[in-house]
Amino acid sequence: MKPQDTFDFHIKRTWQSIAKMYNQIAAGYGVTMATGFVLLNIDKENGTPSTALGPKMGTEATSLSRLLKSMEEKGLIERRPNPKDGRGVLIFLTPFGIEKRKDARAAVLNFNAALRNRFSEQQTEIFFEVIEGIHQMLTEESLTENATKS
Repeated sequence: MKPQDTFDFHIKRTWQSIAKMYNQIAAGYGVTMATGFVLLNIDKENGTPSTALGPKMGTEATSLSRLLKSMEEKGLIERRPNPKDGRGVLIFLTPFGIEKRKDARAAVLNFNAALRNRFSEQQTEIFFEVIEGIHQMLTEESLTENATKS
């Protein structure tokens, strides 16, 4: 089977193109795509427990820890003790972080609007059904089972 005949090839190639586009946009605002993604996943009013961000975003704890440290140094976020859990920390957006969150949100909305203008409602529904089906298959069954089924 040629790589072009696999789902993996097209998903990875498309995601790499999306990531490149978002990183180019983010660079114009002085941040990265990963930073924008974190900003979009932090609750603006109540903050977000640092331990909840990784699973919410599908990011490893080590990578997230480095990213949060960098974001704190840049003044995008601040860490505060969690009043409900003395051992925990909540991540809050700073005013600068809120500004950059707006930029990230605008980029995501613009890209999605462009996609919705390009593809019909039926094509969009089919895309979401297929991509959700792939995700469910991977989360409901073991990865080993999925890779070995014929």
